[in-house]
Amino acid sequence: MASHIVGYPRMGPKRELKFALESFWDGKSSAEDLKKVAADLRSSIWKQMADAGIKYIPSNTFSYYDQVLDATATLGAVPPRYGWTGGEIGFDTYFSMARGNASVPAMEMTKWFDTNYHFIVPELGPEVKFSYASHKAVEEYKEAKALGVETVPVLIGPVSYLLLSKPAKGVDKNFVLLSLLNKILPIYKEVVSDLKAAGASWIQFDEPTLVMDLGSDKLKAFSDAYSELESTLSGLNVLVETYFADIPDEAYKTLTALKGVTAYGFDLVRGTKTFDLIKGGFPKGKFLFAGVVDGRNIWANDLATSVNILEELAGIVGKDNLVVSTSCSLLHTAVDLVNETKLDNEIKSWLAFAAQKLGEVNALAKALAGNKDAAFFAANAEAHASRKSSPRVTNEAVQKAAAALKGSDHRRATNVSTRLDAQQKKLNLPILPTTTIGSFPQTVELRRVRREYKANKISEDEYVKAIKEEINKVVKLQEELDIDVLVHGEPERNDMVEYFGEQLSGFAFTVNGWVQSYGSRCVKPPIIYGDVSRPKPMTVFWSTTAQSMTSRPMKGMLTGPVTILNWSFVRVDQPRFETCYQIALAIKDEVEDLEKAGINVIQIDEAALREGLPLRKSEQAFYLDWAVHSFRITNVGVQDTTQIHTHMCYSNFNDIIQSIIDMDADVITIENSRSDEKLLSVFREGVKYGAGIGPGVYDIHSPRIPSSEEIADRINKMLAVLEKNVLWVNPDCGLKTRKYTEVNPALKNMVAAAKLLRKELASAK
Repeated sequence: MASHIVGYPRMGPKRELKFALESFWDGKSSAEDLKKVAADLRSSIWKQMADAGIKYIPSNTFSYYDQVLDATATLGAVPPRYGWTGGEIGFDTYFSMARGNASVPAMEMTKWFDTNYHFIVPELGPEVKFSYASHKAVEEYKEAKALGVETVPVLIGPVSYLLLSKPAKGVDKNFVLLSLLNKILPIYKEVVSDLKAAGASWIQFDEPTLVMDLGSDKLKAFSDAYSELESTLSGLNVLVETYFADIPDEAYKTLTALKGVTAYGFDLVRGTKTFDLIKGGFPKGKFLFAGVVDGRNIWANDLATSVNILEELAGIVGKDNLVVSTSCSLLHTAVDLVNETKLDNEIKSWLAFAAQKLGEVNALAKALAGNKDAAFFAANAEAHASRKSSPRVTNEAVQKAAAALKGSDHRRATNVSTRLDAQQKKLNLPILPTTTIGSFPQTVELRRVRREYKANKISEDEYVKAIKEEINKVVKLQEELDIDVLVHGEPERNDMVEYFGEQLSGFAFTVNGWVQSYGSRCVKPPIIYGDVSRPKPMTVFWSTTAQSMTSRPMKGMLTGPVTILNWSFVRVDQPRFETCYQIALAIKDEVEDLEKAGINVIQIDEAALREGLPLRKSEQAFYLDWAVHSFRITNVGVQDTTQIHTHMCYSNFNDIIQSIIDMDADVITIENSRSDEKLLSVFREGVKYGAGIGPGVYDIHSPRIPSSEEIADRINKMLAVLEKNVLWVNPDCGLKTRKYTEVNPALKNMVAAAKLLRKELASAK
């Protein structure tokens, strides 16, 4: 019985790639230094999988930024603004596409399906001249082979690549991206031919869009693509991998009929209904890669249950044609539980990070082959029994409070226009008020202070003094810049979710449980293992401290319940919405304490609300209902004069705009600039938004500093579709990843643009 891994984390157990990337970007190390770190990581990963007994080991899943950007480089689909003139794409062009540079902006970044990973969206049109411009897939296959490791090269499938793309700026938005299929397939043929020549016997095409609701025209594109590739694929075993959801019936029929394909991979963790399709009929002689080990969560697999599923599948497809696999790439999990020396031992026994999942996959494959590791299975059963019976998991009072929520929709007593009038009388803000999203740059010194405090190297008094000094610096800077509604900069927080999870019951934390979000940006998701409650106030001290330093409004900064949920590793022993309601009640307590303490503007970030939207339309209404309800629970009890803000970023929001309106926030700030102001199109099409809204005026994920003229132009585009009395001026997202040398001039230009337009609006009366 064989085993397979869809993909593996790239950053390294201690974020080695992150630090190498940032050193290179800062000019502190060379391209060769970066390449060496990357080569060492790849070698370590391949060896680790080989040592764990994995038969089908992936290659070309490593990336310096993002696997979709890698595919764009392979196809030579570089937008003209980056000045690429042909040849093998190097770091300058590659990272300019990802991050922008001094003269041109980055490409759009958005969420990878319903995960917190982000990808760089390809910009395509009829004039794109595709060419084989990156040989990374072949080079990495050869690199592994030279180390004695036979791998399965992984490519983003041609149809999914096009379906995940967008029309380039200036191209008709109705341009059919799939019309480019015949232009990119010759490049795919070259890559496949090179891999065959290098000795590859298997190749994996990731086609995750097959789990979406696709029409017959899009499904036909899969049939056409693989028919065209069939002769080139001859002599190879070809796996088409899907993940993140059930595959629809028609897509299953299309997939299992593809020419030249010998194996199909399915997510059987999030795609439990796919099991029924397999039972209803599976192509004779083909391989089934059964994704029974969860690639997106960190709970130990229930090995006994998985064996039962695999045995039933073996009865359908034959043991020799069944391969045990992960449900998706392990990119979405933490790297290795061995590094967690401070985690509670009982909770630790319930978990499996990427390295442990290699062991689970191999143990299941061996068990199916008749070589069951009895001790390994016994320890697994004991851990599951411990988790079910542990008193730390259940809090009866919390469960009762959450259950009681179901009788109300929790709406504020007055409508948003009435509330905005009351708030304006209290806040007295100008037209086009300026603000930022929350965080300010996290300097080396600031990180040192937090690190030393956690390590007990400085006292609490020293820590509080240092954080107060940082807040005062941020407040004074915003006053000097003449920003209207201030933030305290969040110097006490390493991460917006981790900070709150550390103060809520029912959460556990790791030391090195890092997961890549985009580029070098890593997050450390909390683990929600039990019922959630708030033992004491979490932000009131810092918010009131900041407010005491200024006469301008100071935002209280909270993370919303849906975002805390979606950016955590969530317990799987109860429905997600029940856990979300528990978090909402905890945040509600904090909101009301902030209001009592004199904070008149409170931001409850829901950056990840759109991210959690199920991929299948039939499941979306239920999710949006409880997610929006959870947000409303947090602020239902505040006065009309308390202004509730929320923030969302880096997703496609146009299809959920009615749910965003239904959240009933007073002001929403939302990513806009990096996605070519796609958000504004929904207002051009007639959607009326009566609350305050701040579409981002510049991209904070790029080091590029926009001019005041560029920002003013963006604001004018917003004024063409939004009323001036509801429009706010703000960046796309928080500023923590930027340097002050970038932040100061960008914010100065932002405020200058707002003031210029205020004058123009006043003179136009």
